[in-house]
Amino acid sequence: MTEPLHIGDQVKIYLDSKFGNDEGWYEGTIFKIDPYSEHRSFYWVELNEEAQAALRTKHISVFNPKNIQKI
Repeated sequence: MTEPLHIGDQVKIYLDSKFGNDEGWYEGTIFKIDPYSEHRSFYWVELNEEAQAALRTKHISVFNPKNIQKI
């Protein structure tokens, strides 16, 4: 993540091998940001329809900034 993220930003999130067969990049929109510390936050993403169908969920939170990219 190189530039700041904001509510409404279109993003790609990466789910690593801990997610088994669901590992990969998924698209969605940031709808909420929960500060965790001075320098880190939880980014809540509403997944697009394709990602929702694949992951069987509508929302997901991302904490590791390496796993989120603005598109």
